Amino acid sequence: MKTAVYRKGHFNAAHRLHNKKWTEEKNKFVFGLCNNPGYHGHNYDIVVKVTGEVQEETGYVIDMKYLSDLIKEEIEDRFDHKNLNLDTEEFKDLNPTAENICRIIYEILREKLEPQLDLQVRLYETARNFVDYPA
Repeated sequence: MKTAVYRKGHFNAAHRLHNKKWTEEKNKFVFGLCNNPGYHGHNYDIVVKVTGEVQEETGYVIDMKYLSDLIKEEIEDRFDHKNLNLDTEEFKDLNPTAENICRIIYEILREKLEPQLDLQVRLYETARNFVDYPA
């Protein structure tokens, strides 16, 4: 009996969308206000979906305390109140778009979960803009 469980998380972070290979004019044209050299911030919300078989012994797909701690330690503590471009290894050379942030969160969490569990991450950059990975 496959079942999906969800856990929400939250972090605040600044970033600048910028391609170092492009001119300043092209960056401004493509990324607009998100290319501000002074950076800008978001209140990111994440929804982590874990799908798997309900374990007979526990009645769980995954221990929600474990999932909660994992999100806090691996994602919130890592990215909260950081400048993603300057303060994180993950985005030193990777443009911190919502798409890339969502994929990186997925990759970090995927390493910590049992292989039989399916994972999907939804990242809300704003109340109206969000990304799912994998789609």
